[in-house]
Amino acid sequence: MSDFQTLLYEQPAPGVARIVMNRPEARNAQNLAMSYDLNAAFDRALLDDGVKVIVLAAADPHFSSGHDLRGDGGVVLGEQPIVSSWGGFQQPGAHGRFAREQEIYLQNTRRWRNLAKPTIAAVQGRCIAGGLMLAWACDLIVASDDALFCDPVLTMGVCGVEWFVHPWELGARKAKEFLFTADHWSAQEAHRLGMVNQVVPRDQLQAAVLTLASRIAAKPAFALQMAKKAVNQTLDIMGQQSAVDQAFALHHLCHAHNMQEFGMVIDPAGMPAAVKR
Repeated sequence: MSDFQTLLYEQPAPGVARIVMNRPEARNAQNLAMSYDLNAAFDRALLDDGVKVIVLAAADPHFSSGHDLRGDGGVVLGEQPIVSSWGGFQQPGAHGRFAREQEIYLQNTRRWRNLAKPTIAAVQGRCIAGGLMLAWACDLIVASDDALFCDPVLTMGVCGVEWFVHPWELGARKAKEFLFTADHWSAQEAHRLGMVNQVVPRDQLQAAVLTLASRIAAKPAFALQMAKKAVNQTLDIMGQQSAVDQAFALHHLCHAHNMQEFGMVIDPAGMPAAVKR
């Protein structure tokens, strides 16, 4: 089924839904249209009692180049049902900017992280910034052997992406290295650090993910949901959600600093060339 502007929605095996990001010409960068398509597709899978596992995949060549800084894909924020408890998206200055990023970046990602069904990210090629947020929101990550992971936003004068779980995914010291250098890290290194569950040859990625999803889908649905909730609540008790919220505040301090210094929310020296054009 392809009744989404930016996605394909498939059911490739019993008990499995697959959501495929389908903006290959934009390297699956996430504009507002894709953000709300993703939310609607996750809801479809969530409300379908025949679906027990949700796979998030992407059209080749890359999983996602991050958030699309070039536009919103025709969507006007606030003219559709919102997922957060925020409004004021058209307010000037930090007010509107904070509300906007609460809605489309922080609370959307938090909602997907807490979906009451197991989720698997199938990652190939580049997984950059906002792409990391999507992968990290999933319960499991299977990566192709040529996958590369990067959060480059420090080069843009911001302390990290809005869903700031780097220390939880990589450990504190490696999280600092990842952020400070803005380097691309291989799937093999991500696997060594525990961020990625499996690394497989690229031409076997979708088959390997479907095999894993089918194994999980054979388990009792309610027990799967409770197991996921138990692990996520453990992370919450350890302070993950409070840590994400405080990092989000620092993220917006960086935006405010850049506005004062450069008249824009990111340091133009670190802007992607495509956006500068």
